[in-house]
Amino acid sequence: MPATHTLTMLCDFRTEKIREAGATSKVACEQWKAAKPARRHIKGLLEQMAPGRIRCMYCLDNRGTDIDHFEPKARTPLRTFCWDNHLLACSHCNSNAKRDSFPCDPETGVCMLIDPTVDDPADHLKLMPKTGELKERTSKGWHSIEVFGLNRDELREGRADACGMLISGIIRWHDQVLRGKVEAAARTAVILRRSDFPEVLRTLEGLAGTPRASILEDQYFPEALSAWVASLHHQGSIPPMRTDSATSLSVRS
Repeated sequence: MPATHTLTMLCDFRTEKIREAGATSKVACEQWKAAKPARRHIKGLLEQMAPGRIRCMYCLDNRGTDIDHFEPKARTPLRTFCWDNHLLACSHCNSNAKRDSFPCDPETGVCMLIDPTVDDPADHLKLMPKTGELKERTSKGWHSIEVFGLNRDELREGRADACGMLISGIIRWHDQVLRGKVEAAARTAVILRRSDFPEVLRTLEGLAGTPRASILEDQYFPEALSAWVASLHHQGSIPPMRTDSATSLSVRS
């Protein structure tokens, strides 16, 4: 989602203020604190993009209450009001986990965290649906798990619980479809798509038509899952997905 014209004007004004005052981290913090209209606009747009019910774009578990600067203000003061540098985060991920962490490759200077504005987290993370644990595919995945604390107990348990509920939900949806209960099936589909752990649903969808769909110990699930994914492709709701996809950080669209 692009920034509005009003937000762009507000942010450009504050960025110029920072530049004129020497572009220090102190000035950036002062301008950020004083920019109530800009912060209000930024948060409003981020909330429209947030997964589930305005969830944190890092953990997807808690409500997103804070505006996080992906690249910290202390590191690049002139990016304080850059729209692509803002993400909605819960207070734990913003103030307790990430804070000013921004690990970079010592040779190339490239950031070693998944950047939700340009990276697909599924390229870097793999979700184990039964346990709720995230495994790294790449160095970026490993650093992101460590910095954001993506495998803390409440997140792993939440993902595992979500897996069980989504499996039951998909089976219920399929049963409703088979019984011709069109309206009930449509309501169930909406609930499933609004789940608070969308990466769990995406991972399950990636198992459709593969032997791994049967590892979840429900005899009705593989058929129900294949029907669910087929319906989404038919509606154009999702693109073809690879097996074992996972996403823990939201990609800005």
